[in-house]
This record gives sequence, structure tokens and C-alpha cells, in this order.
Amino acid sequence: MFVDEHFTRMEQVRAQMSMVVAPIQWVVSVPSDLLNWGSLALSDQQALVDENRRLREQILTLSHRGQRMANLIAENQQLRDLLKAAERREIPSITAELLSLDNDPFSHQMVVNRGHRNGAYVGQPVIDATGLVGQIIAVSAYSSRVLLLADASHALPVQLNRNGLRFIVQGAGRYSSVNVMHVPDTADIREGDLLTTSGLAGRFPPGYPVARVTEVYHDPGQPFARVTAEPMAQLQRSRHFLLLFPPPQEEVDEQAWDETLDISAEALRSSLQLSDSDISLKRALAVQNASSQEVP
Repeated sequence: MFVDEHFTRMEQVRAQMSMVVAPIQWVVSVPSDLLNWGSLALSDQQALVDENRRLREQILTLSHRGQRMANLIAENQQLRDLLKAAERREIPSITAELLSLDNDPFSHQMVVNRGHRNGAYVGQPVIDATGLVGQIIAVSAYSSRVLLLADASHALPVQLNRNGLRFIVQGAGRYSSVNVMHVPDTADIREGDLLTTSGLAGRFPPGYPVARVTEVYHDPGQPFARVTAEPMAQLQRSRHFLLLFPPPQEEVDEQAWDETLDISAEALRSSLQLSDSDISLKRALAVQNASSQEVP
């Protein structure tokens, strides 16, 4: 111990002795390593069993929803046939991937890898797997700049999925919330309500999820309530998107006008169709009126 404390030669001796002792240390550590490996294997197996059980439950739930969805689709088609409404066409789309995000903290924009070579255009709606992301504001040959829903300069018309009330949603400059503008204090809106695109102004097709209401604050004496909502889209996490190609507004208006004319013509034909009994009754009334006028 004295030599080891005051001289450096013992370091070589200690290194050689450690080589001799290393196999013994390895043998001693084998039971502990086996125990750790066994516990890890069992924990992984239990995690896989739990995950398998959750997936089976999820498959069962989705299967049940799919069965109900098929019934609802059939019922919806029957109702649309009764109303003589035209079928909703599928909206074409192309996929896009995130290239970069804007570094400006006061601007919420991103760049995707689709440009006018792929058919992208200014004002085109952009969605992800859960909801509306925003719209394209600039297009180059191979990339496009997207203004996100959360940007303070972005606004779009929406409607309440529960009762059809229409509002304007404006970005709050934060990824986590947007503002619902000019909501009357007496409006039927509550926490948890889903806001979807209304289709007004012809830029965003109707029915796409936009945000879910998180807070409704009624300020006494104020005509409007303060309503905030959380975007449905994963603005900070999504990397893959869809660029939609909705039909031009002129085609939508023309189709709606044609449907209105068809329904109006059908109603006019129905109103002009008289049965034989109606015609006989009208003739009898006309003869009776003529005879009453001949009597002085």
C-alpha cells in the first residue's frame, strides 16, 4: 500500500492483475446479466401482449363503426335520392411532403415539395390526416409556400357541425389555438363543438374539420362571447399532406342552378297534373256557374 501510494510502478502490476481478475468478474456478473435479460424479455413480451390486446379492441371498435357507416351511407343515399340531390363527387388530390418551416416566430408558414409542375396553385386547400392545415399562397416550379391555419393573417368561414351556425375562424399566432370571431353572446355554441369548413367563398370545400371549441367565455355586458378553439390538424407534427383540387365555384353554382331548375320544373309538372275526377268537378262547376248567370 505504501509503494502503491508513492510510486507509479504499481500501475503496471495493477493492470496485469486486472487482466487475471476480469474472467472472474465476468463469471460473477453472469447471474445478474441473466436476471436483467429475463426481466427485459418478460417486460417486452408483456408489452407486446398488451399492445396486441389494444389493437384487437381497436379493430373490433373500428369494425363496429364500419358496419354502422355502411348503413348510414345507404340511408344517406336513399335520402338524397328522395330529395333528387346530385351525388357529391370525390375531390381529386395529390400528396405533398414538408420541406421547411418559416423561422420567423410571428409567421406560421411552411414549404412543401409540390409546385405548378404538379398542378399546385395559389389558394389551393391543404389538409393532413386529421383536418385542414391552410392554403397555398405562393407557387414555384417544384415547391409551394403554405399559410397555416394558425397564422394571425389567416381567416376562413366555418360552420358548427352540431347545428349549422356559421362563423369566421382567425389564427391567433399560436399553433395550439385559433379564435372564433364575432360570436353573439346568445349563440348556441359550447365546448367540444366541431367546426368544419362551410364552403362559402368557394375556396375551401365544405365538410372538412377545422377546429374543436375549447373555451366559451361570456363577458357580462358584452354583445359577443370570446370563443377559442384548437386546430384539428397536427400543425407542428405532420410531415405529409394532401393538396385538394375542388371544382371551380362557377361549376358548383351552375350545378346547383341546374338542380334548382329541375326541381322547380318537376314541381310545376306535378302541380299541373290533374286527375280525371278533378277535371270533371271543374267542368260541373263551370256549367253550374253559367246556368246561374242565365237566370234573371
